[in-house]
Amino acid sequence: MSAAQEPGESSYPLLVTGADVLDHLDRVGLLERIGGRDDAAVAEVTAGNMNRVFVARGVAGGVAVKQAPPWVQVVGPEWPIDPERILAEARAYSRLSELGPDVVPEILHLDAERHTLVMEDLSDLAVLRDLLVGQLRELVAGRAPAPLDLASVAESTGRFVGVLSSSTTREALGAAAHDDLIAESANPDLCSLTLDVVLDEPYREHEHNSWRPAIADRVTALYTDDEVHAAVAAIRAVFETRHEALLHGDLHSGSVMAGVRDGATITKVFDPEFSFVGPIGMDLGLFWANLAIAAEAARAVGGPVAEKLAGEREAAIDVSWNAFLDSWSGSGEGADRIRDDAWRFAGVEAFRRVAGFSHAADIETLPDASADTATARVFDRARGWLVDGRDPLH
Repeated sequence: MSAAQEPGESSYPLLVTGADVLDHLDRVGLLERIGGRDDAAVAEVTAGNMNRVFVARGVAGGVAVKQAPPWVQVVGPEWPIDPERILAEARAYSRLSELGPDVVPEILHLDAERHTLVMEDLSDLAVLRDLLVGQLRELVAGRAPAPLDLASVAESTGRFVGVLSSSTTREALGAAAHDDLIAESANPDLCSLTLDVVLDEPYREHEHNSWRPAIADRVTALYTDDEVHAAVAAIRAVFETRHEALLHGDLHSGSVMAGVRDGATITKVFDPEFSFVGPIGMDLGLFWANLAIAAEAARAVGGPVAEKLAGEREAAIDVSWNAFLDSWSGSGEGADRIRDDAWRFAGVEAFRRVAGFSHAADIETLPDASADTATARVFDRARGWLVDGRDPLH
C-alpha cells in the first residue's frame, strides 16, 4: 500500500512509485505515447518545493508527469496547501502557449481530480539553476566551467515577460476581458504563500527563517530596520493591489530550463503555478535577484575566471531588461515604474534566499568561507534594491 492510500494523508491517490506513474498514463490514454510498459522506465526528478515530478520514458519517447500533493512536498503534511494550484498552472500554460509556444512546454493532459499534469519531456534540457551551480562546482574544483549561453537564456526570458505582460494588460484586452482574466487567474493560496514567505517572514523572527552565522548581526538589525520595513510594506501593497498583467509569479532560475538543440540555445519557462494578475515588475525582479545571487556566488570564489563568470551573470540582467523593452508595448514612464518595482521585488527575493525560507543553492554549494562572503554581499545589495529601487551596477 502506498503512502497515498493511508488514511488522513490525501483525499486522492498520490503518485509514489514508477508503477503508479505508468498506471496514470494508461488511465489517461498516454501510455502508448512512450511505447507501452515494455522497457519503460520512470525516474523522479522533483527539484522544487511544491510538487512531485517524474519522467517516464519508453521505446517511443518520454513524458513528464507532475502532481500537486495537498501540502508543500518538501515539508510534508504538516504544511498543508490547496492542490488546486495545479489548475492555476494549467490555466497559465494554456494562456502562455498562445503567446509564446516556443518558450513553454507542451501540456498533454490535465487530471483535475488527481491534480496531475502530463507534459512534454524536457530531459534534453537542464534547469538553469543547476547549470549555474554546475559552473560554480567546476570553479571551486579549479576547472574551467562548462560553457553556457546565458545571454540567450536571459534574452528569451525577458522577451517572455514582455510578450506575456503586453498581451494581458487592461489596455490590450479591454476592461471587461481584463476583469475576467483577473477572476479566472485568482490564485489565493499561492499568493498568500508569497505574502508570507517572501514579503513578511524574513523581516521578523519566524520558525521558517534560517541564515548563516556570518550574517547573524545583519539579520538582528533587519528585524528593527524601519527603512526596510517601510519598503517591504510598500512593495507588499504593490503585490496586493497592482493588477497590471498576467505573471508567471515565481520566475527564478529554478523555473527556467535551457539547452542546445540543433546548434541553437533553447529556453523553456515552466512551473507557472504561482501565476496571477499582478505587478509586471515582479517576474523580472525575481529573475534578476537569482542572477545577481549567482553572480555573487561566482565572485566569492575569487580569481579572474570567477570574476569573468560573475560579469556574465550580471550582464544577463541588462540583456533580459532590454529584451523585455523590445517586446513590451508600454510607455517610457511605465517602464521606469516597472524597473523600480523589479528591483524592489529583487530585494525581497534576495532577502528570503539568504535569511528566510528556501536558500539559494548557488551559495549553499560553496565552501563555507566563500558562502559567507557571498551571503553578506547579497544581503547588503538586497537592502539597496529594496529601499532604493535600483542597483548601482545596472
